[in-house]
Amino acid sequence: MSSSIQFGSKTIDFQLVYSKRKTLGITVTPDMEVIVKVPEHAPMEKVMQKVRKRAPWILKQQSFFLSFHPKTPPRRYISGESHLYMGRQYQLSVKIGNKETVKYRGAFIEVTARRKDRVEGLLRTWYKMHASARFMEIAQPLIGKFEKYGVSPSGLYLQEMPKRWGSCTPKGKIILNPDLIKAPKPCIEYVIVHELCHLVHHDHTQKFFDLQNKEMPDWAKRKERLEKIMV
Repeated sequence: MSSSIQFGSKTIDFQLVYSKRKTLGITVTPDMEVIVKVPEHAPMEKVMQKVRKRAPWILKQQSFFLSFHPKTPPRRYISGESHLYMGRQYQLSVKIGNKETVKYRGAFIEVTARRKDRVEGLLRTWYKMHASARFMEIAQPLIGKFEKYGVSPSGLYLQEMPKRWGSCTPKGKIILNPDLIKAPKPCIEYVIVHELCHLVHHDHTQKFFDLQNKEMPDWAKRKERLEKIMV
């Protein structure tokens, strides 16, 4: 069942889930969906009061997860277009030729393709190749810092995710969005540390944030930088 409340200028939509439980619980998912689990026969008026009371926390959680949502607008993949790599702006240079290549030189990312409609695929493959190598290189010293907690990821994987920069599976796999290779190194480190903290604390509890503050005291600045540059 869907419902919503108005909190100031914000509308908070949420899903109501009735179950055999004694208390009301509110969850904000990484996709910023709000799920409200309530006891059977709970009065709607009290449910609304509880959600409205928790509205500041809900909005704070949604804002937090927003930093993991890629916001790069659609690209046309034509010469002169600006593209990011490791936080630096490069100008795309497209040429038509039989030998297909992608390389960056000076202030340019040069793509040679047999046809114009192949430029996007070639560039995305190039990003993934560099992401695979650089992410592991960046992650290794950070993984070493977490060994003292008795945790280590079972693997580091790439997966295109339209709404997230990274995730951590219950089996300890850390998954990173290859588009993160466009962000500066400190921002990549932030996402990796965030997911490593989830190996110790699976939910966003105070203990999770205490650990993140301990291992990366300036994480909030890195998060803000990621939000600003990846637009």
